Amino acid sequence: MDNQQSTKLSFGGEIQEAFMRRAIALSEESVKRGGGPFGAVIVKDGEIIAEGSNNVTLHNDPTAHAEVSAIRRACEQLHTFDLQGCDIYTSCEPCPMCLGAIYWAHIDRIFYANTKDDAANIGFDDAFIYEEIDRPLSVRKKPARQLLREEALRVFRMWEEDTEKTEY
Repeated sequence: MDNQQSTKLSFGGEIQEAFMRRAIALSEESVKRGGGPFGAVIVKDGEIIAEGSNNVTLHNDPTAHAEVSAIRRACEQLHTFDLQGCDIYTSCEPCPMCLGAIYWAHIDRIFYANTKDDAANIGFDDAFIYEEIDRPLSVRKKPARQLLREEALRVFRMWEEDTEKTEY
């Protein structure tokens, strides 16, 4: 979408398929531009309010997945960090990072086309991330060491005591 412009799609009983077709079209456009084969749209009240495609290699940004890009645009469009009342249509089952972002954004429903197994078959295998999440910190492949917990807890207490904070 250009300039955060909303696009209303009205295809009767096939509106969900129309939104998914747009996500798939975005994934195809991404491949043609040199990006990854992923696209996503966020819908609120029957309108596409944001779109995203995979720009990891185009922007040298490992977080520039289609879903995350669409979430960022939707939040800008709606001037909120809470996307309750929205659905996401994505050309592939979300990876762990995108799934986490979808939950943090409070998106109501996820619709997807390709599965994570389909993605793994073309080299986008995120099973290792799911496996790592289930492992204790001490046996993960990426070493993790806790430092300065007491200093950091001071900031958590400050947040907890702030009566004017915006909770999310």
